[in-house]
Amino acid sequence: MKLPLVLLPGMMCDARLFGPQIDALSSERVVIVMDLTAADSVQGLAVDVLAKAPPRFALAGLSMGGIVAMEIVRRARDRVPGLALLDTNPLAEDDAVKARRAPQMAKARAGRLGEVMRDEMKPNYLANGPDRQDVLDLCMAMAMDLGPEVFCRQSIALRDRPDQTEALRDYRGAALVLCGRQDALCPVSRHELMHSLIAGSRFEILEGAGHLPTLERPIETTAALRRWLSETDHG
Repeated sequence: MKLPLVLLPGMMCDARLFGPQIDALSSERVVIVMDLTAADSVQGLAVDVLAKAPPRFALAGLSMGGIVAMEIVRRARDRVPGLALLDTNPLAEDDAVKARRAPQMAKARAGRLGEVMRDEMKPNYLANGPDRQDVLDLCMAMAMDLGPEVFCRQSIALRDRPDQTEALRDYRGAALVLCGRQDALCPVSRHELMHSLIAGSRFEILEGAGHLPTLERPIETTAALRRWLSETDHG
């Protein structure tokens, strides 16, 4: 039996972040993209996802979505026989990053969200490649569609998030840890840590990708997810 796949997008992203994967996998199983915009805490977002998700499901999250996914398995790991963590971070937020949140939120509330995304966030997202500008343009479109209030709620949730290393150490399902080699926001070392914490996890690094391999290397990302989903279905 093929389990439903629940996808959790990153900060200021929506289902378009997983567009290639939705197109490829929807003919094979139920694919659900959850909204991560309503609460200003990782805990509240996890509760909301669990209330809307099927009884048992495979769970994949990218960046902020991965952070929420870790909180979900901390709360209800028996409902999640498969966990995929993409370009994310299991640790509480670094103080230097926390210090940047308030000025960014002030700019967003003052009508300068586009400036924040263009100057402070988007340049950190991607590896160099022929499709880089198209992906950057899509990131900006998603962010501007979601707007400044979502930016502030998600910034607060990320700022105040808990450390999830114990939740990963306790997880026993089929697990994939995947990242882009050139991810500057969530470097390879963070993924090596997650891989070391989750017993039996699969670890994959995608060359030529930064923080958003679902869009930068969609074929390779989808193939990795298919391998993980097969392990989850048969686990």
